[in-house]
Amino acid sequence: MKLENPEFPRTLSLLRQEKGVSQRTAAEALGISQALLSHYENGAREPGLVFVVKACDYYGVSADFLLGRTLTRDGTTITSEELYDISDEKNNSLKGGVLALLSKKLLVNSIGVLFGLLGKTGSREAIQAAAGYLSTAVYTVYRRLYDANPDNNPDFFSVPPRHFQAGLHEADMKCCEAELSDALAAHAKAKGPWPDMTNDALARDYPVLYQSVLQVVHNTGERVTAISGERKKQEKK
Repeated sequence: MKLENPEFPRTLSLLRQEKGVSQRTAAEALGISQALLSHYENGAREPGLVFVVKACDYYGVSADFLLGRTLTRDGTTITSEELYDISDEKNNSLKGGVLALLSKKLLVNSIGVLFGLLGKTGSREAIQAAAGYLSTAVYTVYRRLYDANPDNNPDFFSVPPRHFQAGLHEADMKCCEAELSDALAAHAKAKGPWPDMTNDALARDYPVLYQSVLQVVHNTGERVTAISGERKKQEKK
């Protein structure tokens, strides 16, 4: 059996580390040599079905999880209704004080409006591209925070540190942005529906959330303008 998903070696290694056992201990329990387990964990060799079944039993996970086909250890598929939505919490407070809470609300509310507007176009391609772009932005901040603590396990991420530092995640965001542009252009060519994005319409359709969008637009505009102003100052020197 050929395992084409590169997630398998990383997941196999992380499960062992999570269990707190050495390669030798795990190999003995799985009925293989330590050298062979090492090959499996670094992706140099691909195991057969018998080993996959043993590994699933040993680590208490499903084959779909071990093979990177699902994020849930028991192999179940998570639906949108089952996903936890922190924005639904009442009187929610995050560690870090008022600034963290305010920043979270601004972004959560703004993204809610954004996907509401994208949904009105009916373009699955545009929605998927936007989700990919924003997901990578979240991934980037999360990884920066994770990597800043030297005690954290660097093998947690499938993208090697050298590739992350080289900016492959930024390339992914650029690709998603290009896909979004193409999807919207195709939607316009097909004369698909567009959401009403006038101030009055947005204030009417999103009476609570729209103020967050305005704040995000304002804050970002100030940062971008400041960059432009600094560049002009440098050019005059």
